[in-house]
Amino acid sequence: MNRRESLQSLGLAATALMFPRIGDGASPATASQFRFCLNTSTIRGQQLGLKNNIDIAARAGYDSLELWVDNVKHYVNEGHSLSGLSRYIRDTGLEVANAIGFAPWMSDDENISNNGLMQMKEEMEMMASIGCTRIAAPPAGDFNDPGIDLFRAGEKYRRLIELGRQTGVMPQLEFWGSSEVLYHMGQIMMMAAVADDPDVRLLPDVYHMYRGGSGFESLKMLQGHSIEIFHMNDYPGNTPAEKLTDADRVYPGDGHAPLETIFADLKAMGGMKYLSLELFNRSYWEQDALQVAKTGLEKMKKFI
Repeated sequence: MNRRESLQSLGLAATALMFPRIGDGASPATASQFRFCLNTSTIRGQQLGLKNNIDIAARAGYDSLELWVDNVKHYVNEGHSLSGLSRYIRDTGLEVANAIGFAPWMSDDENISNNGLMQMKEEMEMMASIGCTRIAAPPAGDFNDPGIDLFRAGEKYRRLIELGRQTGVMPQLEFWGSSEVLYHMGQIMMMAAVADDPDVRLLPDVYHMYRGGSGFESLKMLQGHSIEIFHMNDYPGNTPAEKLTDADRVYPGDGHAPLETIFADLKAMGGMKYLSLELFNRSYWEQDALQVAKTGLEKMKKFI
C-alpha cells in the first residue's frame, strides 16, 4: 500500500478533536499563551554535556527545555543523581517541558510493543523525578508492515496514556514525515480518535508536516488542549519535500514554511503552547552554541 492509498482510509479522522472556528481569530480571553523552549538537539553537535546545554538555554532567555532521554541516562551513568539534576534545573529558573525518547511502543510485533511500553514507563518515571511532565511518543522501532493498522496503534496509544496518568508524564503523540508507517497529521488524528481519551495530546512539527505531505490546514481543526508542544523550525524551498532530511532544517523564518499562518492558527486555538526550537543543522553545530540558541529564540519571537 502506498502513501496515497493509505491516506484514503483516514476518513474517520478525529472528529472529537475538531474545533469549530468562529470568526477570524481568538478573543484576547481565549488566545493561546506561548512559552519558548529549547530542544537540545539544536546544540547537540557541539557535545557540551547536559549541564552546559541547560546553562545555555537559561542564558539565551528560554523558559523551558526539551531534554533527550539518552542524555539524561548518560548523565546518570556517569555517577550523577537525578535529584541533583532536578535541583540544578530548578535553580536556573527553567522547566523541563518535554522529553525525547525512542521506545518502540507502537511496533506491530506485540512482544516488542509490550517491551516498548515497559521502557516508556521506566523513562516516564525517570523524567518525572526531574520535574518533566511530558514525553514524546513517536513511531520509533522497526515495523514489518508499512501499512500500519491505525486502530491497533490508537489502542496502544490509549495504553500509553494510562501509563502517563500513573507516572505523571503524559505521552505526546508524534509523527515523522520520513517514517514509512506514521508520517501524516491525519494518521495521528485518527489514532487520537481511536484512543478516545481526554488526555490525548499531539506533537506536530513544521518540518515533519511538510516532509510527510500533511500541509498545515489541519491545525485549524484542533482544540487548544490538543497541542501543548509544537516543534519549531523551517525548511528550504529549493529541495523536494521527499528529499529533505532532518539536517536540512533551518531557523524559523529562514525557509519557506507559512509560519505567519501557523502561528495565527496556534494562537487562535487557545491554551498554553510550548514552542520548541528543534534543529539538526550541521552548520549550526559548528557555531557557538549560545549564539545559535539566542538566534533561534529571536527568530521565533518575531512571529508572536
